[in-house]
Amino acid sequence: MSKWKKQTLRLKDDHGWRAKPGYRIFVANRGAVRFDIPQDWILDPQPSSFQFHDRPPPDDDCRLEMSYLRLPPGIDWSQLPLSALLHHLVKEDPRNPVHVGEVHNVQRPNLELAWLEMMFMDPAEKREARSRLCLARGANLQPCITMDFWPEDADRVGPVWEEVLRSLQLGMFIKDPTRGQTLH
Repeated sequence: MSKWKKQTLRLKDDHGWRAKPGYRIFVANRGAVRFDIPQDWILDPQPSSFQFHDRPPPDDDCRLEMSYLRLPPGIDWSQLPLSALLHHLVKEDPRNPVHVGEVHNVQRPNLELAWLEMMFMDPAEKREARSRLCLARGANLQPCITMDFWPEDADRVGPVWEEVLRSLQLGMFIKDPTRGQTLH
């Protein structure tokens, strides 16, 4: 089991970190994965992933979770499309989705991503729940990001999902976290 150590650092005046108002920046492993998350969401590190909750569990209505793999260098991954991997993950999902939406593909200069939304019956609550699943790839990294929520919260958490994907960066390693993304 991984041990997490919280450390608070004072940022330098010219640190360069910028997030959309109401959001804060999450960085895993000195820049392997970076995205923006709502300022008031609660980080809950797990042994093999990072979870964010809109409220303290068990009173949360939305959970966003991220884990990532380091991919071996020197391999052309284009023959293994992310959309095919997504469909495989959904097929193997133990929650037995009752509906799977269309795959959305996004290409950016340094990363590609694919995501979809599915519906399933929550076994504890005995009601419909939704999950969005994203696979991204770039800089020999492949994060998996999921967001589980109730259908009635879709309008509230949809913009969070959009901002996570919009702000997602991979392999932007930094030596000094107090300086952020500036080139000094």
